Amino acid sequence: MTSVASSAANRNANTSEVKRHNSSTATTENAAFGAGAGLNIKRAKVPEDKTYEDYQRVYNEIATKISEHLDYDKGDGYFAQLVRNAWHASATYAAADNSGGSYYGTMIFEPEEFDFQNKGTAIARSFLSSIHVQNPWISRGDLWTLAGVAGVQECNGPKIKWRPGRLDDNTGTKAAPAGRIPDGDGDARYVRDFFSRMGFNDRETVALIGAHVLGRCHRHVSGYDGPWGDDSNNFTNDFFERLMGNWHIKNWDGRKQYEDDATNLYMMLPTDMSLKEDGNFFKYVKEYAKDVDLWFKDFADAYSKLLEKGIEFPEDNKPLEFKTLHEQTVPN
Repeated sequence: MTSVASSAANRNANTSEVKRHNSSTATTENAAFGAGAGLNIKRAKVPEDKTYEDYQRVYNEIATKISEHLDYDKGDGYFAQLVRNAWHASATYAAADNSGGSYYGTMIFEPEEFDFQNKGTAIARSFLSSIHVQNPWISRGDLWTLAGVAGVQECNGPKIKWRPGRLDDNTGTKAAPAGRIPDGDGDARYVRDFFSRMGFNDRETVALIGAHVLGRCHRHVSGYDGPWGDDSNNFTNDFFERLMGNWHIKNWDGRKQYEDDATNLYMMLPTDMSLKEDGNFFKYVKEYAKDVDLWFKDFADAYSKLLEKGIEFPEDNKPLEFKTLHEQTVPN
């Protein structure tokens, strides 16, 4: 399993790293480079005088609010909501032209906001609004992705390395086009094409989809309905273990989805089932079903990469790791 948060010495080092970065004069600009390709350069810039401790404090505010609403959505809490919001804010990235991603915090603008696949993400942004009011210096992209980190870590997930410095676009001109977030009804080729667009390989793709262990689908939001398993508020490899079982197409008037043969209580999307039907995807499903530590490691690496897609970080902007609320209350 990924190691726990940094020691006091490491936290001091992280603080100095962020402070050194504050002196950077990096700016955001659009420029063309490479073989005639116009690529969007998005350089991270940390707000003046903000340190590791400032971001740990915001993390704590998010985590505390999570802990105060554990009964939300049939006891699922807000873990899945925050992870999904950060995922969708980041997964508009296209490696071909370096467009999209979490940098500009544009999910509040159309057409991105009204993309069908983003339906329901406003719940997480509303949840975070009071924290943004208390910390107006933090950008939307930084807040949303940091909340995604808290969503994973506070429900017993792995440590997610994270870096600050995203800058808001308040014009809406940088909003991603609709259709960049995958639907749930695709086959293996569809899944592979979508994740390849962002620069992920098959192992990373399967690792990321394992986050479906959290939360549930809602018919009024996505057209699908139900939880993936029992651990809807606990970050485990239950998704992969259940996927290894037997499933059948659900007989109902909603969108095509699968339910487990044993109980008919749990669901899988067609895209989930594609991981079982494709040989290369399935070998990773089997690995993660057997080894939760391996999945934690691979998920943490892939999720951190997802949150940073398209962003250029100066060398002195080193990845940060945050302590969970539990770690901060347990004596060393």
